[in-house]
Amino acid sequence: MAISQSTRAGTTTPYIDRKRYMFPALFLFNFSVPFLIMAAYWATGSNWWVLAIPVYFYVIIPIIDYILGEDKGNPPEEVIPALSADNYYRYILWGMVLSFFIVYIAGIWFIMTQGLDLWAQLVFAFSLGLVNGNVNTIGHELGHRTNNIDRVFARLAFVTNGNGHFIAEHNRHHHTHVSTPEDCSSSRYGESLYAFALRDIPGALKGAWALEVARLNKKGKPVYSLHNEILVNWLGSLVLALSLTAWLGWSAIIFIAIYKFVSFFILTLANYIEHYGLLRQKQENGRYEPCAPRHSWNTNHWFSNIATIHLQRHSDHHANPSRPYQSLRNFDDLPTLPTGYP
Repeated sequence: MAISQSTRAGTTTPYIDRKRYMFPALFLFNFSVPFLIMAAYWATGSNWWVLAIPVYFYVIIPIIDYILGEDKGNPPEEVIPALSADNYYRYILWGMVLSFFIVYIAGIWFIMTQGLDLWAQLVFAFSLGLVNGNVNTIGHELGHRTNNIDRVFARLAFVTNGNGHFIAEHNRHHHTHVSTPEDCSSSRYGESLYAFALRDIPGALKGAWALEVARLNKKGKPVYSLHNEILVNWLGSLVLALSLTAWLGWSAIIFIAIYKFVSFFILTLANYIEHYGLLRQKQENGRYEPCAPRHSWNTNHWFSNIATIHLQRHSDHHANPSRPYQSLRNFDDLPTLPTGYP
């Protein structure tokens, strides 16, 4: 779809988003990877195919990123309002949410019914978590929208990994306190991933719960009820997991737990690198300086940036949290990561 943009001469020329069809194409490819592994196993009977997904994520994607390089182009400012309002980009996200349920359910079924060796079952459960780690990315994007339908899809996405507290903590705390000592999800200079995880995971849970309790108290609603969005998400995640174990056997809970942990922990990995060592300074009035693009690490590597719907353009996201993924921009002179997230 072409969007008109004005020129200095007063004429209009069409702007075409080169990544418009790359987002769904790459999404469909990533979605199909577990099913390609299943097909390869059925065709050959070899358990070794389950190693393909970790290799794809941690070897092949970085190589492709290196070969394709970076995309530093931005949409013209004149077209951003129309580009941001294009519902096509929303519908892609809705489809992705549905795919997470398909991958999760089909993957656990495959593990439990197809006679894989135990090591292959464990690796495939880990691999499902890698594929569905994008739950956090899509839920994050939709969770920033004000449209009720988008927010419902955001909560549905997190049902698959039980990360239902994320939206409350991220939107109402992280974006306010990012790159300050008050934010548990901003890693400090010299802090190891493991020390950060021990601070980030319980801190986010505790913070989200306090925010949800405050919200419900303000509305006069009981905390332990279906009005509590965090409890509803956790309940949905538990019901889905127990339904799978009742259908496929109670040992499925082991592989579901591995899947959920990996999918859940990918968020901690992302949090660790997105603001590592960057600190907003306190002003004379005691408040921190406003969040600027320089307070987030950025990267523009083509392949991984499309795969994460521009999450790696994190600087613009924090400077403009309501800007949708298709409109996020690159800035010069930013803290820049040497590679994409994988």
